Amino acid sequence: MSNEMLAMAKEALGMFAFLATELTILFIVISYLVGVLQLFITPEKIQSILSSKNGKGYVAAALLGAITPFCSCSTIPFLKGLLRARAGFGPMMVFLFGSPLLNPVIIGLFVITFGWQVALFYFLVAMVVSVVAGYTLEKLGFERYVKPEAYSTESTSSCAKPSCSEPKEVEPSCATTNCGEPKAIEPKKAQPNRWVKVWHATFKDFKQVFPYLMLGVAIGSFIYGFIPTELIAKYAGDGMWYAIPIAAIIGIPLYIRAEAVIPLSAALVKKGMALGSVMALIIGSAGASLTEVILLKSIFKNQMIAAFLFVIITMAIGAGFLYQAIF
Repeated sequence: MSNEMLAMAKEALGMFAFLATELTILFIVISYLVGVLQLFITPEKIQSILSSKNGKGYVAAALLGAITPFCSCSTIPFLKGLLRARAGFGPMMVFLFGSPLLNPVIIGLFVITFGWQVALFYFLVAMVVSVVAGYTLEKLGFERYVKPEAYSTESTSSCAKPSCSEPKEVEPSCATTNCGEPKAIEPKKAQPNRWVKVWHATFKDFKQVFPYLMLGVAIGSFIYGFIPTELIAKYAGDGMWYAIPIAAIIGIPLYIRAEAVIPLSAALVKKGMALGSVMALIIGSAGASLTEVILLKSIFKNQMIAAFLFVIITMAIGAGFLYQAIF
């Protein structure tokens, strides 16, 4: 291996060690703080707030999205619950757009990686566009494109009553049976306090995200160490107007979690990629994915899915060009 290759490998490994350490600590700290906050703002309370049909629900939906660390796919089950609760359509759409984009971990990564001004710009764009899009879709009557079966309530209880004419097992989680048998009683176990529970949940989330985070760090470090600066600057630099829409469109099928895209994007910026293009890439990948679109087909008709994708792509492209114009 030549001295030049050794130098590039050393540079890449140094970047990997730095990013992996910094982002791991940041993810754990922010996730734990959000977990503590969620002790007081439960999913039931969120659902209750979003069920309100007054004007305040739009802003509340965006703010609630900012404190719920959901990725684009994990928002869908929560959305189904809101539909069954007959939440206001506009606020519900605001939550759908805003929750994955305003993820507190993403905001924290933005601050550490690109600085507070870029993070604030991203936050305001995601917040404002989500509110405007939700309000507009409601006023245009897009609620008619929700599939009727999405409103149906299905029983999820694990304690269904057995028939007395059939053999049965008493489930420990059931309080009673309807056949006269004694209920099973489990000895009480000592429960960890709520701060420990938050830590367990935080560490569980971290283990799920860790492979994606390290993937982004690894790819970003490789780009930082081995890809020539001139190559990225040539095709994705400030003067390349087409880089922003291409980055926005690529971000959706790419579906790399934002926790991975941001360290990858940091390396691209260091190599000369325009930050407007990076902004479009992050919004496209965090705001939507092919997996999410497939899941949304169980809830929405094609017209609503097309509107959803239009909002995300428009937000990504608009944010990219707006950033270049302002900064």
